[in-house]
Amino acid sequence: MDESQLIARVKTGDTAAERELYDAHVDRVYRLAFRMTGRSELAQDFTQDTFIRAFGRIDDFRGNSAFSTWLHRVATNVILNGLRKVRRFDARETQLEEASHVALPVSAVEPDLKDRMRQAIDALPKMYRIVFLMHDVEGYKHEEIAGALGSKVGTTKAQLSRARARLRNALEAFAGEYAS
Repeated sequence: MDESQLIARVKTGDTAAERELYDAHVDRVYRLAFRMTGRSELAQDFTQDTFIRAFGRIDDFRGNSAFSTWLHRVATNVILNGLRKVRRFDARETQLEEASHVALPVSAVEPDLKDRMRQAIDALPKMYRIVFLMHDVEGYKHEEIAGALGSKVGTTKAQLSRARARLRNALEAFAGEYAS
C-alpha cells in the first residue's frame, strides 16, 4: 500500500494506518529532534508530540508536497516551540557518544576534534546550525529543509554555505596542528 492510501486511511481514523505511517517516519523525526535538542528525553517527547500534532491535523495535509516534508515541518515547529519553553536551547550540551545509537558508528576521531567540532557547531547561529545539521548530518535535501522551516531553497543553501564557512574558520587553527 502506498503512502497516499495510508494517509487517506488515517484521515478516516484508521489507527493501523497511523501506526504504519508512524513506523515509516519515526526514526527520522527522532534523529532530527535529537540533533536539535541534544537530549534523548526531549527528543522522545518532541517526537511523540510531532505525531500527535500531525495526526490531529492530518486534514491539513493537502498532498502538494511529500508527506515527509510536511511531517518534518510539523516536527521542526514542535521542536522549536518546545525548545523555547525549555529555554535551554543555547546552553545545551550534545554528547556525540550519546548519538551513536541514532547514527552510523563514528570512526576513531581525535577526542579534541570532536569537542572542538561540537563547540563550533553549537556556536553557529540557530538557523545556520539547524540547516547544517539537517543537511550535512542528517542528509535532508534543500527542498525538504526549506519545506520544514518554511523558507526558500536559496535561503537554506545560503545558510548552509555560511555555516560551513564559520565552521572552517572556527576549526582552522585546530586543523593546522595536524597539517604538518
